[in-house]
Amino acid sequence: MNASAVARLCSQLARAAREAALTVLAMAATAAAAAWLAPGPAAPVLGAVLALSLARSHLLAARHGWLEALATLPVVSLATLGIGMLLHHWPWLGAAVFVAVISATSWVRRHGPLAQRLARLATLPLVTVLVVPPLPHAARVGDSPLVALIVPMAVALLALASVFAVQRLGRLLRWLPTPVAAAVAAPPASAASMRPSPPVRMALQMAVALGVAFCVGLLAFPTHWRWLVLTAFLVNSGSLGRLDVARKSVLRVVGAAAGTLLATAVAGHAGADGATTGALAIACVFAGLVLRVLGYGWWVLGITLALALLQALEPAAAPWLLWQRVAEIVLGAAVGVAAAVLVFPIPSTDILRGRIGRALAAMSEALDPAVAGRKPVDVAGPLALVTEMRPVFRVHRFARRRRPLRPDEWIASLAACEAPVLALAASGQAPGEVRRAIGAARKAMREPVEIGPALAALRDVLGRS
Repeated sequence: MNASAVARLCSQLARAAREAALTVLAMAATAAAAAWLAPGPAAPVLGAVLALSLARSHLLAARHGWLEALATLPVVSLATLGIGMLLHHWPWLGAAVFVAVISATSWVRRHGPLAQRLARLATLPLVTVLVVPPLPHAARVGDSPLVALIVPMAVALLALASVFAVQRLGRLLRWLPTPVAAAVAAPPASAASMRPSPPVRMALQMAVALGVAFCVGLLAFPTHWRWLVLTAFLVNSGSLGRLDVARKSVLRVVGAAAGTLLATAVAGHAGADGATTGALAIACVFAGLVLRVLGYGWWVLGITLALALLQALEPAAAPWLLWQRVAEIVLGAAVGVAAAVLVFPIPSTDILRGRIGRALAAMSEALDPAVAGRKPVDVAGPLALVTEMRPVFRVHRFARRRRPLRPDEWIASLAACEAPVLALAASGQAPGEVRRAIGAARKAMREPVEIGPALAALRDVLGRS
């Protein structure tokens, strides 16, 4: 690793550490307020998980994002309470409702950026059902049922307020970038008209994965089925095709196994004090957030440690449950991969080709003299969506060394074009040779074997300009 790569990595780790510090601050503030509102572990854990999910989703950075969250989270939190009660008293009915709702949130994302944000906001509280211990019917002895209904909504609002305040603080300190309109990743087009559209295929994959996971979990692990279902959800949620599902599954299993080994040693010395255990769990989340820069497996390791520590707060917690959790994670990962491969699979290369095509279109428009108001940021967003897929094809590079298609090289070639294109767009220049090379690359998207040479030629032309 050369000096520039080390400097870049250090910069990424420093930025991740600042963002992680803000995230755990929001988690701690929400957990403390929730503990005052409803004593016991359930409400603080619910608040911390919601704050973590909101902070990592960056949904509040969007224009009017906090208003959308303010309108959505209380309603969804109340619905989540109902689904949680169903899962507790009538597990099979609760499982059917949970699968239907989560699949619907996957399907509705086809209707544009607003639908995508609302679907993600609706998903955040629902997933906490799989992580957080059930909230009691009354927050304290003598409380009315109305209080039990209000607590989840109040905790959701506390999480929203904490994340909003902390992110504003982060921008004042310049620890967070000023929010800009993010590029929206459009789903790949269907290869055939008779096949369901990609959002429908993703919804069907999620429904099958969750359905099978619930069946296996409720039958084989009737009292500890949540980890199997949670893993099936996580490896399929927001996937970038079947290769990405397989990659996340492997990393999740490896990270969970390593986390369980460490948790076996740590949990026994953490003690039963809730405050100490909570502080250690938040420290593990902080480490996972920072090391997420190095790979998804590090994030899984940190989360596994945090959840293992929280499990120590349960009266029936036992060391063997940690290893049962690993078995459930392995089964959940296998179910997720099977759904992604067998149920209307979406090749990751198709998603990459679509993103490269949109990036090339943005470059062509940014360098078109006839287009007024050209801005470099219009190019940076689509290019970022392409480079976002680099980890997906990292293993692909070794597994398919002799194949003619090298998606990892496509990404590298296009990434090398970013700086020259942004410089040309900022200066208002539009060399004819560059525009012709962009046009040739756009035509090459129709034939996968021609994509690599066309992008390499574009990179070389930009290097000379």
